[in-house]
Amino acid sequence: MANEGNLSALTVGFIGGGNMAYAIASGLLKNGILQPGQIHVTATNLSNLTQRWSPLAVTNLGTDNFALMEQCNIIFLCIKPQMLPAFSDAITVRLKQGEKLDCNNKLIVSILAGVTLDRLYSRLSALGNPTIIRTMPNTPMQVGLGCTVYCSAKGPNATGSDFVKELYNSLKIMLGSLGKAFEVQENQINAVTGLAGCGPAYVYEFIEALADGGVKQGIPRAMALQLAAQTVMGAAKMVLTTGKHPAVLKDEVCSPGGATIHGVHALEQGSMRGTVMNAVE
Repeated sequence: MANEGNLSALTVGFIGGGNMAYAIASGLLKNGILQPGQIHVTATNLSNLTQRWSPLAVTNLGTDNFALMEQCNIIFLCIKPQMLPAFSDAITVRLKQGEKLDCNNKLIVSILAGVTLDRLYSRLSALGNPTIIRTMPNTPMQVGLGCTVYCSAKGPNATGSDFVKELYNSLKIMLGSLGKAFEVQENQINAVTGLAGCGPAYVYEFIEALADGGVKQGIPRAMALQLAAQTVMGAAKMVLTTGKHPAVLKDEVCSPGGATIHGVHALEQGSMRGTVMNAVE
């Protein structure tokens, strides 16, 4: 299963159909990693879910989380962190009523910010012995330029059955197809949340401010937004492609007495670096 040719055998579920679930699914569909029929999504409001997901041609939509978990091999848990107790309690009630749900050969992938693997295993203990992966993705996955970190309490090989190991390898292929994916220790995930998970919002703020500066100087807003976004994308590509430190690239743009060094001085006066570092914390 752990190659792109065999991913067609997967069924992938999203419990919670919000922005992050949509970004992940959208990226996987656009890249041809999955087909719409392989994806199942649940949410509390079916009407809103149907309206939101219709552009992706995903039709396996519903409100029954238990049924989704029965049907899917890899299950993305995309609910809000504060909803975890209610979710797990509802599953436990149905198990106590005699319904069967074997998760030993399933992969549960949590994107719940701040929720540790220990807490996830404790809350989902009624499911038996599932393999749970904790992740921190970001929304640019929707366009194949996201970044994700992930970890497993069962180690790099996600010890379990051979089938679960294949699911784990399939998950790594899926995440890698959406941008950069890094396996980390769990104690690093909270720091990554402030950097990469929240980072797109900070960059959008910067793009908006950069464009506003252009508008102030008389550039039409539509053009200013295009120029600002392209400038940020190009600068990021320079960092990733050249391998040069950002400070070196900055110095290459700053001519003595030129406009750029004056602009950099203005940013320093506004404590841009300290403000960004504070935001990550």
